[in-house]
Amino acid sequence: YSEKTDKKGVYAKARKGEIKGFTGVDDPYEEPQKPDLRVDLESTTVRSAVHQIVLLLESEGLLERF
Repeated sequence: YSEKTDKKGVYAKARKGEIKGFTGVDDPYEEPQKPDLRVDLESTTVRSAVHQIVLLLESEGLLERF
């Protein structure tokens, strides 16, 4: 998803070799074994994903509730 929506062309630069050590291009992506949250932006809206993230951060005490 990130590469499809890359407006700044960072992935294209990495694919050309202009950026080294880019995760998912020339540096492997290591999928977490037990993620706290899994967000699939191809099957949910950005608004819903942000809401899920905020709820998780609040529940962990990492974000104050207003």
